[in-house]
Amino acid sequence: MKNKVRAIICPHCGKITDIGEPRCIWCGGSTGYSARMTQGWINMLNDSEKLIQGIIFLNIGMFVLSLFLNSRIPEMSLNPFTALSPDMYSLILLGATGTDPIDNMNFWWSLGWWTFLSANYLHGGVLHILFNMVALKQIASVVMREYGAYRFVMIYTIGGVAGFYLSYRAGIPLTIGASAALCGLLGALLFFGWNRGGEYGNLVFKQIGAWILALFIFGFLWSGINNWGHLGGIIGGFILGWTLGYREKKPETRFDRFSAAVLVVITLLVLGWGVVTGPLVRYNIV
Repeated sequence: MKNKVRAIICPHCGKITDIGEPRCIWCGGSTGYSARMTQGWINMLNDSEKLIQGIIFLNIGMFVLSLFLNSRIPEMSLNPFTALSPDMYSLILLGATGTDPIDNMNFWWSLGWWTFLSANYLHGGVLHILFNMVALKQIASVVMREYGAYRFVMIYTIGGVAGFYLSYRAGIPLTIGASAALCGLLGALLFFGWNRGGEYGNLVFKQIGAWILALFIFGFLWSGINNWGHLGGIIGGFILGWTLGYREKKPETRFDRFSAAVLVVITLLVLGWGVVTGPLVRYNIV
């Protein structure tokens, strides 16, 4: 009986090759352990549902941890605005951003830049995280369809960082939430609709423009909304949409795949840093 050939998609050239061979039979690239790990990342990023679920689970996990780090028992209120709200110190320990934690907090582990990323995965209450995760599920699928999963990761991550950087420069003392990253996605879709044109492009542009207008109106009418973070995310997403391009004009490249993988690793490291150091500081272990 002949040996069964196990196939793998080469992460270098994208063609099917024999996993038993040390190198791809087409391009000669390595198909060893690191290549198989890379293929695992590629498979996850190619599955839009799993990718969105992964981001949602990260947000929920960080939210639950922030409640455990509370100095008091979280309030079990029927008011969705106050129910299960982590205290500010817990959020700062896990990576809330703004001028207060970056400029004024002097923890031994504090490196202010990382909070521009970690703050995207922190929320101040049940209603806050619920609203953002529902919006993420709706918007992310559209961005993935037009830009691809790899560019989605880049837009979501860098757009969120851009939003919180602008809010920091504007002097916002403390801020959290996925809305800056979500606004990065909106900015990219705004560029897509404007640049593509036509019936479909104009429809996307008008719809996204209406959402952004409503978002800022709501932000000015409701206290506590970080309009600077939203603006920074939209600008960052628009620029990224412009520079990266969308699928209809430019297929995703090896650079997009590599950059997305790097950003995923950095995100996990940053959140892991907060998960490890937060409890250590909260419970005076260090």
